[in-house]
Amino acid sequence: MGRPSVVATCAACGHTQPRWTGQCGRCRAWGTIEEAAAEPRARGEAGTGIRATSLRDVPRDAADRLPAGIGELDRALGGGLVAGSVVLLGGEPGTGKSTLLLQAAASLATGHEVVYVSAEESAAQVRLRAERLDVLDAPVRVAAATKLPDVLALVEQHQPDVLILDSVQTIHDPDRDSSAGSVVQVRECAAALARMAKANGVATVLVGHVTKEGSLAGPRTLEHLVDAVLLMEGDRSHALRLLRAVKNRFGAAGEVGCFEMTSTGLDEVTDASRLFLDDLDATAPGVCRTVLLEGPRPVAVEIQALTVPSTLASPRRQTNGLDASRVAVLTAVLQRRGEVPMASRDLFASVVGGIRVEEPAGDLALALAVASSVADRPLPPRLAAIGEIGLGGEVRPVPQLDRRLAEAARLGLSVAVVSRRWDGPDQGIHLHRVDSLVDAVGLLEMTGKHSAAREQPARVRQPAGA
Repeated sequence: MGRPSVVATCAACGHTQPRWTGQCGRCRAWGTIEEAAAEPRARGEAGTGIRATSLRDVPRDAADRLPAGIGELDRALGGGLVAGSVVLLGGEPGTGKSTLLLQAAASLATGHEVVYVSAEESAAQVRLRAERLDVLDAPVRVAAATKLPDVLALVEQHQPDVLILDSVQTIHDPDRDSSAGSVVQVRECAAALARMAKANGVATVLVGHVTKEGSLAGPRTLEHLVDAVLLMEGDRSHALRLLRAVKNRFGAAGEVGCFEMTSTGLDEVTDASRLFLDDLDATAPGVCRTVLLEGPRPVAVEIQALTVPSTLASPRRQTNGLDASRVAVLTAVLQRRGEVPMASRDLFASVVGGIRVEEPAGDLALALAVASSVADRPLPPRLAAIGEIGLGGEVRPVPQLDRRLAEAARLGLSVAVVSRRWDGPDQGIHLHRVDSLVDAVGLLEMTGKHSAAREQPARVRQPAGA
């Protein structure tokens, strides 16, 4: 008998190498290499006689959906949980992952067997959360377990329709020498749970934490093992929570569910735009509105900017909800192409409501908000600016502008600044089509003239001969 082969794996990044070394060859971490016997490879196995068929002849299996009873969660899942599927729910601590899943478990338990396994909190702590959410009477089975065999035994005992495990990082397999939370443990435990889910038809939801590098449950550890990946996003200082479907084998990726964190749990938000827009007639310098796309859903937001003379050699650029590098680029374009003096001004820019602007459709609104603050003139009321700005100062159209304009019209916005290249319908909104940033900034001069005309007192006509 030959000596069994050994494979060395890094507990930090999952990199495998043929022998043990003190330092990982990929992440360069010290003391993280662990040796384990490699799985023997079978040789000379006979084929099973699998034959390929045409695509049309492949049977279309009707996936059994288990609606969670929470509309925004079902939206992100593509209609509900699928029997035998594995869903990974991730996010930073405090965003409401456990709260959402306990609410979903209580709703699902009315017609299905649900087992909630808490690997981080005790069963008593889960009960306290259930009391706060007013779901204590829901027939949910709760257990506290941290060992993989105990979890599998619970599934074998209760035969649930839905298994919720919070969280996968704290589950460990005693047959593995590595510690709980390591890449090896997380990967092997998730793989075992996925095999169990497929074999027993159990819809399984795993909670995964986001690491300090921003990766979900480690560097690409679980994404390929699960059927769907949902990310809970939100700022602790704001009530808004977004549930984003990053991957979904049973539905459309990119769907977004909106929630509002309250004292009694997460409430669904069916009209997210109303959270971010208050008084449409109120005008102030440095304020502009735009319409973003969160997945397929248009959402109107308000961007605010404040500029003040700087006493520093390098003016400050502080942002909240905006990409700092993108703000720096737009500031340079405003200075060079838009003729807006920014070289000696501090800039503070923010998005109202805690949402984050990721797409370039908000470029024009941010630029107009900054120019409005510099000129100390408000933009016209009920105005939205939707467009991307290039380095040459040109204003470009953005995808699905017709849907964005329709959302703006639904909310009561009556004027929109868009690229002149857009030749689609106006959706009942008066459009200012502009070619460049200079044309867009010119709207402030129009506002100034109208304001001056309103503030100028009416002249009293004197009688003839006076």
